[in-house]
Amino acid sequence: MSSNPVAETVASLMPRAKAELTELVAFKSVADFDQFPRSESEGAARWVADALAAEGFQDVALLDTPDGTQSVYGYLPGPEGAKTVLLYAHYDVQPPLDESAWTTPPFELTERDGRWYGRGAADCKGGVIMHLLALRALKANGGVPVHVKVIAEGSEEMGTGGLERYAEDHPDLLEADTIVIGDAGNFRVGLPTVTTTLRGMTLVRVQVDTLAGNLHSGQFGGAAPDALAALIRVLDSLRAEDGSTTVDGLAPGTAWDGLRYDEEQFRQDAKVLDGVELIGSGTVADRIWSRPAVTVLGIDCPPVVGATPSVQAGARALVSLRVPPGVDAAEATKLLQAHLETRTPWGARVRTEQVGQGQPFSADPTSPAYTAMAEAMSVAYPGQEMQYAGQGGSIPLCNTLAALYPSAEILLIGLSEPEAQIHAVNESVSPEELERLSVAEALFLRNYAAM
Repeated sequence: MSSNPVAETVASLMPRAKAELTELVAFKSVADFDQFPRSESEGAARWVADALAAEGFQDVALLDTPDGTQSVYGYLPGPEGAKTVLLYAHYDVQPPLDESAWTTPPFELTERDGRWYGRGAADCKGGVIMHLLALRALKANGGVPVHVKVIAEGSEEMGTGGLERYAEDHPDLLEADTIVIGDAGNFRVGLPTVTTTLRGMTLVRVQVDTLAGNLHSGQFGGAAPDALAALIRVLDSLRAEDGSTTVDGLAPGTAWDGLRYDEEQFRQDAKVLDGVELIGSGTVADRIWSRPAVTVLGIDCPPVVGATPSVQAGARALVSLRVPPGVDAAEATKLLQAHLETRTPWGARVRTEQVGQGQPFSADPTSPAYTAMAEAMSVAYPGQEMQYAGQGGSIPLCNTLAALYPSAEILLIGLSEPEAQIHAVNESVSPEELERLSVAEALFLRNYAAM
């Protein structure tokens, strides 16, 4: 890679990138203002805005989105008549979870065993730095050959949809010929990957009530209908014997025809305990990228410590359903709600409420931007060919952008490979991946401009 001037420039910029990522990770920019101060998110937004202004971006703005958070926008004009590319990342992060479980503090970027640890290092503050590195490398080697728009979202992890709604209300703002979403990741370190599909998701709260109040389990248990038992039974009905998701009326998904995911490798990546079976049927790629998956995210019921011998009068749960490409998330939500309502036993009263939703996404990997990216990645990762993967997670903005700009090509790349442990404790980023992907993005912009 070193014979390439762009790669040499990126390599020389890595110490600065580490210093900047250290500053950005230090902001506790969790967009849940009941848990974390709003000032932390606002500080991170200002940091991104200042960084864009320092690179010569025009129209740099902190956009107040309808969910009460800020997204950062900037425009860098390119040569007359050039194409426009939108670069996306988000500066908000997941909560750190149990801070005592981190080896080093979550909001202090710490180098250990060749990786940089900190909340948001990979997802997705590292993505902000990746875009800056790519643009700096081009500026140092003849200039940026396209018009560039950058958007850094402030509430992606919360799923509250502020930027989606803002974009719909200001449809010209993010219009581009191609959109690079820097919030995905390589299949594994050193294997350049674009993500061509995303599962959508829906979140449903279910409340089951059976009694006017809790009852003594000795005096009434055996005849009094137990709301917690009813809830457990209806939740269990969402899975077949092998663990496959079975929502009444919901299609079982399709076979995945891209990158294969070795079962043993998956067991390692997922840290499955010895002797515990994987769930579902089909290949691992089928199960995590192109089939529906239900997960019970939480149950409200008495904790074990302090529990009394009582029949429960009410219980509730939060259920997530990942929706594969080709299935409408709104339709899947209706089917999930109907399943929960009709399968709740014993005539128990049941209420369901949808609390979040994002549509699945599917890209066209035969488009010119994909050719430009494949060439760029083969240079940034010598001896490797670009791979096509799916992602089980959701990025609802992808669908908003695809709907607003149907002719735009959308590519998903990023720093969230398996070792990054995004959303978990001890999240980290590989500086080598940051370097190589920044080179790939710079070369992509150059290739794409020349097409």
